[in-house]
Amino acid sequence: MPRIGSTQFAFPEFTGATRRIVLWNLVAFFLLWLAVAAKPDLANELGAIAALRPDMVMAGHVWQLLTYSLVHPSLLGTLFELLSIWFLGGLLQSLHGSRWLMNLYLVSVVGASITAVLVFEAGMLAGMPPPMISLYGCLGAIFGLITAIAVLHGDLQFQLFFVIGIKAKYLAIIYTLIALAQTFTEQKVYAFAQLGGGLAAILFIKFAPQRGVGFAFSEGWYGLRNRYFRWKRRRAASKFQVYMKKQGRTVRFDGQGRLIDEDDVKHDDRKRWN
Repeated sequence: MPRIGSTQFAFPEFTGATRRIVLWNLVAFFLLWLAVAAKPDLANELGAIAALRPDMVMAGHVWQLLTYSLVHPSLLGTLFELLSIWFLGGLLQSLHGSRWLMNLYLVSVVGASITAVLVFEAGMLAGMPPPMISLYGCLGAIFGLITAIAVLHGDLQFQLFFVIGIKAKYLAIIYTLIALAQTFTEQKVYAFAQLGGGLAAILFIKFAPQRGVGFAFSEGWYGLRNRYFRWKRRRAASKFQVYMKKQGRTVRFDGQGRLIDEDDVKHDDRKRWN
């Protein structure tokens, strides 16, 4: 793991997962902008379908757990979010790879949205329903990126407001305190969503496989498939054993369902005693 002491305010290379994430969000922004220009009612409908509404998620609109991060109604807000993803994501990508960054980003996005839904449902069950809001943008994912840098590279120093040097771990603490303060306002769902994105990033760093979630899933799938084939082979071996026994012959199989050659066994026994 490279050791980092400080960094200047310079954007990293625009490649890999960082570029894909930024371009996805940029394309989504311009599509929504074109929809607004062409037909405002259509834009509202698209926003209602894609943005996160906790009550609609509970009603079955589960795609909103991911699509909300692609909804950007504000130009300045979108610019801030995309520049943050470029800067923070590019830094993490240079240290941990493109696939790792993509997995971290998606986990943070979903972690933020699930947290928002849980907070909303908890308020409903407690008889204190939070304001009915639509969650959009990728601030939860950005908070996850900041948290990941703080956990893995806490001594990395940023230039706050281009003047003040501050370590990543202290920057993450400041963001966390601001989000905690917002939980006592009407923006509590947004605040908890950001905290959920940071928590999801911590869990990803602690428990995610070293070679990525996709690789671990493929390995688990192939392992399950191989166990199924071994079970079928043992089952077929057992049936064949019963059949041969009825024919007056005895055959043996190992624990994997493979036939044991008696001549090879006798040969090995002679070698062992000689």
